[in-house]
Amino acid sequence: MRLFGGRDRGDAPTRPAAGGVPSGADTVPPGLRIASAWSWRLLVVGLALAALLFLVAQLRIIVIPLMVAALLTALMIPLVEWLQRHRWPRGLAVAVAVVLLLAAVTALFWLAVSQIRGGYPDLQRRALASYDGLRQLLLESPLHLTERDISRYTGAVVDAIQQDSQQILSGALSVGSSLGHLLVGMLLTIFATIFLLYDGARIWRWIVHIFPRRARQAVDGSGRAGWVTLGNFVRVQVLVAAIDAVGIGLGAFILGLFYGGFPLVVPIAVLVFLGSFIPVVGAVTTGAIAVLVALIALGPIPAVIMLGIVLLVQQIEGHVLQPFIMGSAVKVHPLAVVLAVAGGSIVAGIPGALFAVPVVAFLNVAITTIATGAWRTNPRPRDVSEVPTA
Repeated sequence: MRLFGGRDRGDAPTRPAAGGVPSGADTVPPGLRIASAWSWRLLVVGLALAALLFLVAQLRIIVIPLMVAALLTALMIPLVEWLQRHRWPRGLAVAVAVVLLLAAVTALFWLAVSQIRGGYPDLQRRALASYDGLRQLLLESPLHLTERDISRYTGAVVDAIQQDSQQILSGALSVGSSLGHLLVGMLLTIFATIFLLYDGARIWRWIVHIFPRRARQAVDGSGRAGWVTLGNFVRVQVLVAAIDAVGIGLGAFILGLFYGGFPLVVPIAVLVFLGSFIPVVGAVTTGAIAVLVALIALGPIPAVIMLGIVLLVQQIEGHVLQPFIMGSAVKVHPLAVVLAVAGGSIVAGIPGALFAVPVVAFLNVAITTIATGAWRTNPRPRDVSEVPTA
């Protein structure tokens, strides 16, 4: 069918209605027919996506741990393959990889908690001193504020912070509505990661065989291409997060050398590392905590310097790391990354922002592989460990 008017040679001639008067369908312009054909198809696709998102939201206690497990599998599969190449049994290689992961996460949180416990009294003392100084400054300022005015404004700020904290906590705990759901999600993530690392090849073959026989090769090839991109994203994101954490943490430590010590340097670096897994906004948000700590503990001038350090690290990430490292690994335009993070956060909060970019990167490569026919030339893996596991 042609786009604007006319008909192809194979089209059947249109028969006029009785009495030589054209029917209603014959009077519809070809452009409107094409638009209506596209409209109902797009409507069906939109309804299918809405139903899928609703199902994912209802099963989020299962879906989110499985997605975390897929990312962890993409991160650890090179270690498992390396151990296998050195004649380690696959089961033992998977066990070693999982134990190392759990040990690293436990050590990271233990270090952060111990530093917070040790540095909190000093931070509290400095915060009270800063508050007293600010209160005295406001009382003596030309604003002519009273103790009652300062107490009222302080209470409003505290209420706003508490409300925002509750919203952030509820978003972070969106895996479940209680601590029990959170523990179930963590256990499910661990077990799913173990099974994906150990038996991912057979799981992927089972998924491929769900599709019709004629579509299996395309699904297999596009899945392999998407899995390679997903693995590259996870490993590069770990590198970018580590660079952000080291940059901001080192900047805070050096700043503290000139102002009597910067409190909670290690916990801030850990928060920056974890927050950097949410592209674009994660490191900025956690870096703002470093600026707030500098303002409370050291004063306004060190806070401005800390803000400059955070912005400098973000500029290095945005203009060096993201275009050259992340861009080549994920192959997604920066605008698409920003829109994906924004859309994911609107739909699913913090988990949506975390998984938006890897999902978009996987779908981008998989769909491109199918559309270009590159799946016909994708070489089959020589070892089952190279088969995608998600």
